[in-house]
Order: sequence, then C-alpha cells, then structure tokens
Amino acid sequence: MDWQPAWLDGWRDSGLFVQQQVLSGVSVALALNTEGQAPVRFVCQSDLPPGMAYEQFIFERGMVPTRDNLHDFFNGLCWMRFPETKKRLNQLQAAEIAVAGVNPLRGPVRDALTVFDENAAFLLAPPLLWQALEARDWQRLFVTLRPLWKEAQLVLFGHALLEKLVYARKPITAHVYQAQPAIDSIAKLDAWVAGDLSAARLAVKPFTPLPVLGVPGWWPGNEDFSFYDDASVFRPPSQQKESEKAGSLARHIPYEKA
Repeated sequence: MDWQPAWLDGWRDSGLFVQQQVLSGVSVALALNTEGQAPVRFVCQSDLPPGMAYEQFIFERGMVPTRDNLHDFFNGLCWMRFPETKKRLNQLQAAEIAVAGVNPLRGPVRDALTVFDENAAFLLAPPLLWQALEARDWQRLFVTLRPLWKEAQLVLFGHALLEKLVYARKPITAHVYQAQPAIDSIAKLDAWVAGDLSAARLAVKPFTPLPVLGVPGWWPGNEDFSFYDDASVFRPPSQQKESEKAGSLARHIPYEKA
C-alpha cells in the first residue's frame, strides 16, 4: 500500500515494519506481536471461543483475535499508537456487556463506542474552525478559514477509517472528536482522550462528521475550491442532520468483529 499520504504520518514506521513481516509470509497477528509495541497480544481469530463477545475476550485475557486482513492490520497498529485509548474503550465495552449482556441491538453507549473505535478522528483546532465545522459551514471551514488549518491537526484513530482510506474516495467521512488544541504529542493525546472518555459522554454521541479529504494538504483536488461544491459529500446542515437521524453504522456491525 501507499504510505505517502499525509493522514498516515505517525502510522508509517510501525505500519511498514508490520507490512514487511506479513509480506514475508507470517500472519498479521504474529507480525503485530513481533513489532511488540502494544499492551495486548494478538492471536488468531479462531482463538475466540464460540458465543463469547469479542470485547469481553480482550478484556478478560488481554488478547485480540486477529484476522489476516487490512481491517485487523490497522486495528493492531491502533493498539500500538493509542494504547490507553484502546484500553479505555475496551473497559467501557466490557462494563456495558457486564450490565446488559449482548443483545440484538447495541444500546447507545455500545453503539457510540463502536463508532468511536471504528471511525473516530481527533481534531485539535482553533475555536473558529470548530465553530465552522459544527455549523457544517464547509466554505467557511475549508476556504475562508483555510489559513487557520496551519494551526490545526486532524489525527485519525478509527481502524475502519484507515482501511477505507487505503482506497481514498471523496465521500469518506470521519466521526470527529474534539481534543484540546495545546496537546503536543501522540502520547499526551492518547492519555487525554482515555481520561476524557466515559459512558455518559459517549451516550450523547459527541461526534461531528468531517469528510477527511477536504482537509487542506491531504488531497490535491481540494486546491480547487469547487471541490467543496459537491453537496452529496459536503452536505448542507439540514441534509446532514436528516442523515444522522437515520441511525448510526454501529447497529449494523456484527458483535464478533467489525
């Protein structure tokens, strides 16, 4: 895969190492364990007992069932780059399962946890950018305020989001979580997010949609500002809210693994 896109900054070194191991013929699980930067061990998907929730298995055994595909490859890299946040998400999932069990539909907290784990990104940005994003004022966000993006940083987290961007398409959208703009390292960001996450906070789904290829410097096409005129991607606020009311992606993700 191409490791040059700007959104892979910070993922590149570990990703290339693990990729080289896989290309040499070892499993994704073994390659991730060889890299050795995660607080968990990666095991074959077949090690997950029938009928046991994926998240509960991780919580109880400190092992992550892993398949030989891009989705689980990026999940492993995320465990390395954001160990505290991944552990916190798993703790919250296990607590919800302990109370409510595994049901046909996830409740609001497990729903939000899965959205976060699969598709979140962290935006560290000046208030004016956040105001424009929350208003879905795409022209102001990406055109009028474009110089302010030099003071901002969008950090991808969700492993499904990273997987989708291997074959980048204009509609790919992250669920953005607001982070403090003064954080100056991934380790500090990881610790801050892990400390900020709670069941109560996630129950209200504190995410804002952001088409990631609109970020200045991330995609050559957005240098032409007509890029943002595509209302099927950069939706007006009324259309965006109707889409959100239709339901979240998490209710359609199998419990064993997304």
